[in-house]
Amino acid sequence: MSFPLLTATAALPALGAIATAAVPAARRTAAKWLALLFSLATLVLAIVVLVRFDPGGDRYQLTESHSWIAEFGVRYELGVDGIAVALIALTALLIPFIVLAGWHDADPLETGNKRWRPTQGFFALILAVEAMVIISFEATDVFLFYIFFEAMLIPMYFLIGGFGDRAHAGTDENAAAQRSYAAVKFLLYNLVGGLIMLAAVIGLYVVAGNFSLTEIAQARASGELTMATSTERWLFLGFFFAFAVKAPLWPLHTWLPNAMGESTAPVAVLITAVVDKVGTFAMLRFCLGLFPEASKWATPVILVLAVISIIYGALLAVGQRDIKRLVAYASISHFGFIVLGIFAMTSQGQSGATLYMVNHGISTAALMLVAGFLISRRGSRLIADYGGVQKVAPVLAGTFLIGGLATLSLPGLAPFVSEFLVLVGTFARYPVIGIIATAGIVLAALYTLVLYQRTMTGPVRAEVAKMPDLRVRELVVVAPLIALLIVLGVYPKPLTDIVNPAVRHTMSDVDKKDPQPEVEAAK
Repeated sequence: MSFPLLTATAALPALGAIATAAVPAARRTAAKWLALLFSLATLVLAIVVLVRFDPGGDRYQLTESHSWIAEFGVRYELGVDGIAVALIALTALLIPFIVLAGWHDADPLETGNKRWRPTQGFFALILAVEAMVIISFEATDVFLFYIFFEAMLIPMYFLIGGFGDRAHAGTDENAAAQRSYAAVKFLLYNLVGGLIMLAAVIGLYVVAGNFSLTEIAQARASGELTMATSTERWLFLGFFFAFAVKAPLWPLHTWLPNAMGESTAPVAVLITAVVDKVGTFAMLRFCLGLFPEASKWATPVILVLAVISIIYGALLAVGQRDIKRLVAYASISHFGFIVLGIFAMTSQGQSGATLYMVNHGISTAALMLVAGFLISRRGSRLIADYGGVQKVAPVLAGTFLIGGLATLSLPGLAPFVSEFLVLVGTFARYPVIGIIATAGIVLAALYTLVLYQRTMTGPVRAEVAKMPDLRVRELVVVAPLIALLIVLGVYPKPLTDIVNPAVRHTMSDVDKKDPQPEVEAAK
């Protein structure tokens, strides 16, 4: 029997969460190091998965299948394609940086009311989320996926509501109420989406007789399983609604700015760079894989929603006064590009969307974590409270600029490649939609450069005059992310070689081929 590598990759952070939570309260530093070691060990396993995956091999590899709830056709089935491998690697890569960046975020607060902050719980919850996200990327049984798709909401709820931004720390009851509101809103939105998806999961079982993604696909290909048009469309809508909430897609996005604004910077990165990717990933694996005809039927409406997300998110980012809410609205715009690429139904668009998931995770992590370091120094999230930072903390300002330039998809940095592919793929089939979406690029340049100008340039404000530059721990967090943005921006081929075969399988699922150019190139 071969070693269950996929199970181990998900189980290791889960064991780390249990071990970290069990550390005595007086040993906070030990809990931090234990969480970091487990996250690094998980990264090693994710690298092994990446190395062992053969892009030219079977669609799903490193598979595991065991009977679980036989009476209902539920199996413990795991398998990864190129898209899942890339996102598992992204998740495992970011968690150690999230742990390091949040090293002091859960330390006890020296305040009048002596509030207790369970340090061990903070890092244990992060590892628990990592475990659930990884197994969500690995699951090829729909019911198994659904369980962890919903279960990750619980640790995220406590991370948002229980460990707020240090800029609001202290006895401010209003800040505590805002954190509670953000956590409850996050939970309710996603629970509603999950309940609707549960109805669709049950409906899928009634129609197909099992939950296995591969068996359902084989039965449809052979003609043994057919779905009535109306049934397929209703089931698709149930799945898509839940994924659109998680993604988040306009108009189901309103929980994200609250959740990111009230969280610590590392938790905000966990939300938008890791957890939200499960939604867009699931659109590719489950919506297009299980309901190809319904996906094509819904495409025009989804493309319109994606374009609205792009423009709406960017416009609201321009008008923000809060640094973290600006990054949140920028992420809504970027998720619009990802959904646009998925439903453009072209290989360039879907390859670009997959690359965008990875590159957005890295760029948002870089920008938000540096913003978190900045906010922790000043004690304020308001853009107006800064000015002249680059003169007193040039390294901090420089890394903030690179993260911002990656966010606006500057050529030479990783997000440019993915955004370019999304727009090319969209324009090939839906030129009007592609043209409108390009407005998001202009708006991204506006909100990013204005943010940098107002915080980093100009006269040095008295409140930032003695601001220290990045420390060694902070440089260890930021420098690898910046390096990755540059490397993948200049040479994305290793990543495209992994995801392109999986994209071809997805295109085959929906029976779509790339449109041919109307004018042939001159020979």
